[in-house]
Amino acid sequence: MNIFIKNIAEETCLCEALIIPVTESSADIRKGLPAQIAKHVNKNHLNSFSGKQNEILMIPAPSDIKPKRILLVGLGKKDSVTADKIRQAGGKTAVYLREAGIKSMALSTGLISSLKMSPAEFAEGAVLGLYTFTKYKTENKAKHIKSLTILSKSSHDIKEKLKFAKINADAVCFARDLINNPSNDMTPKDLASAALTLRTKKLTVKVLEKKDVQKLGMGAYLAVASGSCEPSKFIVLQYKGGKGAPVVLIGKSITFDSGGISLKPADGMEKMKYDMAGGAAVLGVLKAASELKMPVNLIGILPATENLPSGSAVKPGDIVRTMNGKTVEIVNTDAEGRLILADAIEYAKRFKPKAIIDIATLTGACSITFGNEAIAMMGNNNELKQQITESGDKTSERVWEMPLFEEYKDYIKSDIADIKNSGGRNGSLLTSAYFLYVFAGQTPWVHLDIAGTAWTEKDKPYVPKGATGIGTRLILDLIKELK
Repeated sequence: MNIFIKNIAEETCLCEALIIPVTESSADIRKGLPAQIAKHVNKNHLNSFSGKQNEILMIPAPSDIKPKRILLVGLGKKDSVTADKIRQAGGKTAVYLREAGIKSMALSTGLISSLKMSPAEFAEGAVLGLYTFTKYKTENKAKHIKSLTILSKSSHDIKEKLKFAKINADAVCFARDLINNPSNDMTPKDLASAALTLRTKKLTVKVLEKKDVQKLGMGAYLAVASGSCEPSKFIVLQYKGGKGAPVVLIGKSITFDSGGISLKPADGMEKMKYDMAGGAAVLGVLKAASELKMPVNLIGILPATENLPSGSAVKPGDIVRTMNGKTVEIVNTDAEGRLILADAIEYAKRFKPKAIIDIATLTGACSITFGNEAIAMMGNNNELKQQITESGDKTSERVWEMPLFEEYKDYIKSDIADIKNSGGRNGSLLTSAYFLYVFAGQTPWVHLDIAGTAWTEKDKPYVPKGATGIGTRLILDLIKELK
């Protein structure tokens, strides 16, 4: 979808639908409409419309104005309008108009501007909401809206915000595509190929093969990869946009997780293609950062592999040596994410980073704790955690901090190795993070568990059913604000 900015009056905009956001009111809704539009709206049209959040009313436009239809969308109570409610309105409205066969839409920005907010949020929601994954459909492919025109008198003020919003949303959709792909078309090799398409002068991509990681001593990562006939790919992206130490982003990239020898139940296993959602989010961030020419240095690390049972697979009870020399007793092969992340964290330290952020669909316990509403956050640096929390609130990719009490160390103590990869069910959300904490050491580090938020079983205003692409917008906002 193309997005334009025009400084013209609403009634002169040639479009199939003119969108006018309104706030909830018991009074005449027409008082909140642009004057040249309000006089054409019959009060009877508004009998069943009050402006509640995401409420929509479409009415035919009179023949003496250029828009063919007028669409009112509710933002709820005026004093409770947030950026995310505007984003939701964008998604809800765009999907509604797409299903109605509309190809071009325009947005009246008077109310949004009066609330000291940006129409960029609406545009972002529209792009995110219109996302579809129809690659494997042979019939009835989705309809498309071709354009959104933002009607604004201050086009210069919103141009950069719109650019950021569009690139941001496109990066999320890129991540969603990677996650929604079936695992037979999203092997570690395919994920590496996707990363390689992002290369620019400032963004380099290196793929370490099995022999390379063997030389580095990544015994934990290699153990997880040992059961699959698909070659593992340890993918490293480096974006040089600024000065100073880089921020390292590590995304869990299990392209299919059967659980290995500790096999998962069959029910729902088809969704385990989403276990590389962390890696997809990292690729989305690097893609957007490069396109936006952000003045930062970033490293993206995707330890990609499948986790499958076979005669060569790692077994419960096996002991492996990680890149930093620690030995790990593998008591559960379905606790594989922390194994690949441990070696990735150690590898990340060679870049002398300002911070390490790992993002992973790590534990079912995260879903049990938060449902689909929050990202679990744990880490060793309070300032970084606070900045991530603020970015989560701004983007509505909300995070909630959980503790890393020293007592959790005892949960993962092994009788025969330095550490074991699972402490059992009790406190598993926390003990999995504590395992990573052991490897992070003194480097500023935060772990984001997106197991509950990386996939949705129902459509939301700007998040269609399937892969959500969560983490991309959160981390991009963080990087933009990071001092």
